[in-house]
Amino acid sequence: MTVEIKHIVKDELGIHARPAGELVKQLANVNSDVTLESNNKNGNAKSIMSIMSLAVKQGDDIVFTISGSDEKEVASQLESFLKENF
Repeated sequence: MTVEIKHIVKDELGIHARPAGELVKQLANVNSDVTLESNNKNGNAKSIMSIMSLAVKQGDDIVFTISGSDEKEVASQLESFLKENF
C-alpha cells in the first residue's frame, strides 16, 4: 500500500537548497521509500540533488508518494513539515 500527499508550494522561492536540505533531514531515518513528483518529473525525496533537479517553483503542485513499513507515520510527519516549510 502507498500513501500520497498533495501540496501546493507557497514559498516564494519554491523548493531551494535550504528547504530541500531540511526535507532530506526529515526523511533521513525513515524506512519507507519517498518519491517527490512535480511538473511530470519525479525524484527521490531523500536526495537533495534529486529534489533540486525538479526545480519546483512557487505555486507548483507537488505529490509525495510514500511506501513502506512506516508510511503512515512518515505521511503524518511530512504533512506537518510541509505546512511549516513549503
